[in-house]
Formats: sequence, C-alpha cells, structure tokens
Amino acid sequence: MSSPRTSRPRLRSLLATPAAALATAGLLAAAHVLGSSPATASPAATAVLDAAPVLGTTATAPADPSAARVGALFSGTVGPGHHFCSASVLQSPTRDLVLTAAHCVGSTDGLSFVPAYRDGSTPYGSWKVTAIYAPDAWTQDRDEDADYAILRVAPASDGHRIEDVVGGNALGLDDTFTSQVRLYGYPARTEAPLLCTDTTTRQSTTQRRIDCPGYPGGTSGGPWISTRTGEVVGVIGGYQEGGDTDDTSYSSYFDHTMTTLYRQAVTAAP
Repeated sequence: MSSPRTSRPRLRSLLATPAAALATAGLLAAAHVLGSSPATASPAATAVLDAAPVLGTTATAPADPSAARVGALFSGTVGPGHHFCSASVLQSPTRDLVLTAAHCVGSTDGLSFVPAYRDGSTPYGSWKVTAIYAPDAWTQDRDEDADYAILRVAPASDGHRIEDVVGGNALGLDDTFTSQVRLYGYPARTEAPLLCTDTTTRQSTTQRRIDCPGYPGGTSGGPWISTRTGEVVGVIGGYQEGGDTDDTSYSSYFDHTMTTLYRQAVTAAP
C-alpha cells in the first residue's frame, strides 16, 4: 500500500463550481505579466535552505527568487509541528492563487498558507484559503493523473494580494519530461524546507519522476521549478500520491487538464 506524502489522513477534495472558460492564450499571457526569472542550474543536492528565505541560497544552490513563493500549509494553528503539506504561489491575473497537490486539501476550514515559513516565523504573513479548485477527474475518481489543486487566498488586511508581496511562479504546460528542476518541500517533522536540483524522467505518459533523497511526509504539493524557464511544471503528488519512498517523487503531468483548471480558478475570482 502506498503512503501519501501528506502527513495526515487522506482528505476528499472540494468540487469547485465550474466557471465560464476564457481563451487559453489570453489567460496564460496575462499570467506572465510579472515574469519569473529563470533559476541558475546547480548540481543535484538536497539541503535545508539557509536562513534567508528571499534568496533561497544553500551551499550548492545559488540565489533563487522562487524560494520566497514556496511555503507550508496549515490547518488551524500556525506554528511548529502543525504544517502538513507544501505549496507555492502561482502567477495569475488575480494575484491570489496558490498551487498544491489535490490530495493535500479537502476543506477550507482553518486552512492557511505561509510563504517562506521557517521555525515558527511567518516573514510574509499567513494567508487564509478561501476556495479550492481541483480537476473533476480528481474530485470524482481520485485520478492520480489529476493530483493537483489551485487555492485562492484572501487579501491581507491592508488589501495587498499574495502575489503583490512575494511574486508568483508562472505556470508551465506540456513541458518536456526530461528537464532540470528545483524541487521544494516542507517535511512535516522539520521546520525548514528542503531543496533538491535534478533532472526529471518520464514515469508514464501522464506522470513525471525525480530522484531526490529524503523527501518524506509533508512535502506533498511542493513545486517543481524549471531551472531553464523559472516556470512551475509539477507538484509532488500523482503516482502513489507523491511516492511511497522518501527518495523518489512523482508529479501528474501538466497538460490540458491543468489548463482547464487554471481557467476555472481565474474566472471564478470574486
């Protein structure tokens, strides 16, 4: 039996209300307005990010602007020992979207996202999740090929939206199966994120694989950031809900199903 990478029991995802579709080209063009700076490639290595989350530096990985956009999901109390999955800010016209694995989320009750979380610190605040959007294939059948979800978070008290504060990673669709990515994730039993840089491989026509050591429960939903484009091309999830060993992770492939989900989340903006 596989062990999902979330650190709590499996949850049923919410079935989001369908929204009118927009032209895909227009949506994706709007999503790239701010732009993500491509990260510089580095040797494959797993390490805990150092104390400067904005730079995201490690002994083996140079500065990466994506680091501040990666964070942990909490249910209820925000603090040590209470995060259970990982997520990242997704660039969008609405500037309020977060990307994670569908198997991580089932209800917005008490759910919050903390970018650049570390050792109880919330340098960019705690953001309340107000809506969950998951593919029909997941909400109806728990299809491992659709194990991703987009979350909407409420604005801060001063009116700023999360992308105004930390930026967002542009969505990468139909990416090559063999590309170098930065893999981020928050292990449930530690209070800082992991970073690994390695090249992905093809698990199947609908799944990607990466071999990065030591990614246990809690890392589900962690983004796969292309070192070539700076786009997010996957999240830890999919096959075996992310993998049944700590050293190999999977992601559902981002194709037309993700495009449809992204449209839905953008057009459902209040």
